[in-house]
Amino acid sequence: MELVLDDGEEILRGRIAVLVLQQQLWVMVLESKKTTLSVWAAVPQALAYMMANPNPSKPVFGMVTNGDDILFVKVTQTNTPQYDLSRVFAPFASVRELYAVLQILKRIGQLISPTS
Repeated sequence: MELVLDDGEEILRGRIAVLVLQQQLWVMVLESKKTTLSVWAAVPQALAYMMANPNPSKPVFGMVTNGDDILFVKVTQTNTPQYDLSRVFAPFASVRELYAVLQILKRIGQLISPTS
């Protein structure tokens, strides 16, 4: 899917690649050749995809990355659809950031595992 952002001065073009694991973890990668797109640019589209969850009784998790930054998203649809966003992590900036990202992915894995 193509993503086009026009801020009046520059048109940013990129693509969003999506991988869905066990219908509960959506991984979205922003691809851009000339300009790095912010992970925030993909949040509306990520939320739209995640709202199409075939099992609305379970929360859905997302990870949006542009190759440098990572943002986590959680959508619940029990009564009123709600979403939560993490802060932006920069795992290549420090080992501490990478460790935090790996801890979050581990916890998400535990939550969506069929044995949990």
